[in-house]
Amino acid sequence: MSAVDVSIVVIAYDSEDDLRISLPAAAAQTGVATELIVVDNASRDGSRLAAESAGARVVALGVNRGFAGGANAGIEASRGRFVLLLNPDCRLDPGFCRALCAALDRPDAADVGSASGKIFRAEGTDLRATRIFDSTGLIFTASGRHFDRDSGIAESGEGRGAGEVSGVTGAAGFYRRAALDSVRISTGWFDEDFFLYREDADLSLRFRSAGWRCLYVPEAVAFHRRRNLPDRRRSMSRTANLHSVKNRFLLRINNSPVEEFRTLPVLARDLVVLGACLTLERESLPAFGFLWKNRKRLRAKRREVRALRGARGRLP
Repeated sequence: MSAVDVSIVVIAYDSEDDLRISLPAAAAQTGVATELIVVDNASRDGSRLAAESAGARVVALGVNRGFAGGANAGIEASRGRFVLLLNPDCRLDPGFCRALCAALDRPDAADVGSASGKIFRAEGTDLRATRIFDSTGLIFTASGRHFDRDSGIAESGEGRGAGEVSGVTGAAGFYRRAALDSVRISTGWFDEDFFLYREDADLSLRFRSAGWRCLYVPEAVAFHRRRNLPDRRRSMSRTANLHSVKNRFLLRINNSPVEEFRTLPVLARDLVVLGACLTLERESLPAFGFLWKNRKRLRAKRREVRALRGARGRLP
């Protein structure tokens, strides 16, 4: 057994201020053996110094590889039985990792590959707590869309109990290493074609296809200051919007049955997206150029992903 239970991997890009708040909380996890790794995506500020000051091991990248590439570099450098992928603007309660380890170490959880804690929204530069949910796990609709469950809803009453969800948000995604390794593809554990945005949903779908379950564990609490939301699209960066458009199609190419491409709701939404890019958001049009230019490679990767079906059952 590894001496490290959980590798906490934080992907940073110009995140100095947030790291000075979130890293001490990550380093203060109780009840489990952890290592703290910060992947610096070629930051231009003092992110690396903030990470070193918090006692983290720094993986310094020469170029910005996005969240997906940074996550892959961090997983490569890690050695824990579990990996927690963490946004720099996410602050953990001290028992976060302990609760998730306990849930996945139960005898009846051998087929659980990932888990979500109870993640609330954080506010301000100090990542102060609110009682507004940010995510209690990912859910997928029949038309292939995905959402953070309970996002934007105020906590009331006893709340949800533990149970299964469809996936975990990249803000604080907790993964079993064996599960990660079982679904790795040529573009990484996280598909680096995504760069950022929706890469967590893509990995969640691969987990499900391979036969891994995902749990919601409400005893694990964290606070995340979410920047990108659908109703804030006009204020999001051009880069984020471009990748959002590209990745909605990549997600389907990787994971969806052919029949889904032809359904009326999906086709109608595709036309809405294309129309918006032709009129209101022309800076996102290169997304379609990427998809066309790489169409042969993307089809080959789709076959690679589909070959992972039932991968958990083939583990020794």
